[in-house]
Amino acid sequence: MNGHRFHPTILREYDIRGTVGETLFPEDARAVGRAFATVVRARGGRRVCVGRDGRLSSPELHRALVEGLRAGGVDVLDLGLGPTPMMYFAVHELDTDGGIQVTGSHNPPNHNGFKLMLGKASFFGEQIRELGRIAAAGDFCEGAGSLEQVNVFERYVARLARDYHGTRPLNVVWDAGNGAAGPAMAALAARLPGRHHCLYAEVDGRFPNHHPDPTEPHNLVALIDAVQARGAEVGIAFDGDGDRIGVVDGKGRILWGDQLLMILAEDVLARLPGSTIIADVKASQVLFDRIAALGGRPLMWKTGHSLIKAKMVETGAPLAGEMSGHIFFKDGFYGHDDALYVAIRLLDILGRGHRTLAEIRDAMPQTFSTPEVRFACPEDKKFTLVAELARRLAEEGAEVDTTDGVRVRSGDGWWLLRASNTQAVLVARAEARSAEGLERLKAELRARLRALDIEPPPSF
Repeated sequence: MNGHRFHPTILREYDIRGTVGETLFPEDARAVGRAFATVVRARGGRRVCVGRDGRLSSPELHRALVEGLRAGGVDVLDLGLGPTPMMYFAVHELDTDGGIQVTGSHNPPNHNGFKLMLGKASFFGEQIRELGRIAAAGDFCEGAGSLEQVNVFERYVARLARDYHGTRPLNVVWDAGNGAAGPAMAALAARLPGRHHCLYAEVDGRFPNHHPDPTEPHNLVALIDAVQARGAEVGIAFDGDGDRIGVVDGKGRILWGDQLLMILAEDVLARLPGSTIIADVKASQVLFDRIAALGGRPLMWKTGHSLIKAKMVETGAPLAGEMSGHIFFKDGFYGHDDALYVAIRLLDILGRGHRTLAEIRDAMPQTFSTPEVRFACPEDKKFTLVAELARRLAEEGAEVDTTDGVRVRSGDGWWLLRASNTQAVLVARAEARSAEGLERLKAELRARLRALDIEPPPSF
């Protein structure tokens, strides 16, 4: 049988994604289906859930993917349009042997791709590279799988709403950014007590109002304006496929992933004292210190939603999260990143308590930090440069954590340099207890970069 070769850039560490019509085509979707069916069948599996987001290219890629899966002898349960976490939920709810979501996540409108589950676990790293080898060899299973349309939307929304127990009425603004989470967001908001206003809940793959990526402050302007105009306590935003959350308080301030984790961890640790709580290396030291003060066991881990999920399984952690807004609940849920579920848990905490989100935010220690700064570095050099920096720091006896890149602590705070797993970039961040300390940390990192013949980015 003839093999299929993917464009070398689309088989990523955590998913498969590319630019439609340039690096990603329907033929690739069909080959992904054939190769994944081969993997599922080799494990004795047969049934796979398939969903898609609202991008203009998703229906065509979805059709080709389903054709490939069925040609490999896999029975497809077609979930239709919905957020990626609805596919994750369906894999558990319907007890299937895996799942695939056609989604470009938070990327530009002309991008698309696939997120995969094998059994109840993430499918990533070497497993994705194995799909490439199977496709290149044309070593596909043959068969004639069935196709069934399965609607899990109402069950999914009901499951999310089940964990809200608040009694204090809340005033909330929601923003789906015309992404795939919109209909579920609107249905969920309609089930909750209080006042709820939904922005851009209609799915539109052109993203005409703003791009659905809540990690970029300019994408939260409409939400902040609506929160302040309506006197709301909280605003909640989602990325294009609903697995990342953005939150603003009643004063219009953005709460980042590590600040959300501080709030969520306090609630979890009150019921599960001594539990491990995981956050990625970009998270604030304030978070790790707070987890410890609450009697938990803070664990700093590598950035990447698949890596975090795998570490949760290994450690039994009930909660984990990343600065990027991926937050994972095993406590009461399935352990995957579902931003709609995270919203419910946050609103539940507020609805059962007496403090507003702004009051909770005001009580957090003040720090001075840079945003996550990403700058170009050749793919073949990014890891070796970070390794060389780690070697030099070790020789100097610096206080450094090498879990993922180098995170260096000093009297002022900490700074981080790591290589991205998905792009030809280096990532830097620094956090200090004072504005002056932050400038000293940035100066040190600039000097370290120049010593490696790297020109620091202008924003640093």
